[in-house]
Amino acid sequence: MLRKQFRFTAFFLVLGLMLATSCASRKKVGREPFNTVIQTARSYTGTPYRYGGTTRSGMDCSALVYHSFYTVGVTMPRISTDQSKMGKSIRTNDIKPGDVLFFATGRRKKQVTHSGIVTETTRGDVRFIHSSTSLGVSEDYLSNRYWSNAFLFARRILE
Repeated sequence: MLRKQFRFTAFFLVLGLMLATSCASRKKVGREPFNTVIQTARSYTGTPYRYGGTTRSGMDCSALVYHSFYTVGVTMPRISTDQSKMGKSIRTNDIKPGDVLFFATGRRKKQVTHSGIVTETTRGDVRFIHSSTSLGVSEDYLSNRYWSNAFLFARRILE
C-alpha cells in the first residue's frame, strides 16, 4: 500500500514539474524578439567604447547592434553604413522599440557613421542605446540637441 502511494505521489510530482517547466519555456518562446534585442543591448551598459571593438572589454556602436540582433537569429553587417541598408525604412513618427537609428556624426552630414537601438518611445521622444566615444554603451534621447542634429533615419529590422 505504501509503495502504491509513493508511486502515486511521485507521478504527480513529476507531472507538476513538467507542467511548471513547460509554462516557463512557453513564456520565453512567446516573448517578442525586440525585447530580447533590447535586453541584450542593455546588458552591455557601461562597456567602454573601442573603435572596432566587439567584446565586453570594449565595443563600438555597430558591434552593439550586431550582437544584440544576433541573439534573435538576425545576422547584421558589422559596419553601421552596411547596417543602414538592412530592414525597411520607417518614418520618424512610426519609430518603435527595437528599431535602429542611424546618425551622421562625422564631417559629412549625409554619411552614416553611428547607430543605436530604440529602447523606448514616450510622449513623442525616443530613447536609444548606443556606444558613444565619451560614455561607452549608454542610453540617450533623440531629443538631445546633438543627436537630433545628427539623426538621419530609422530602419525596422524585425517585423
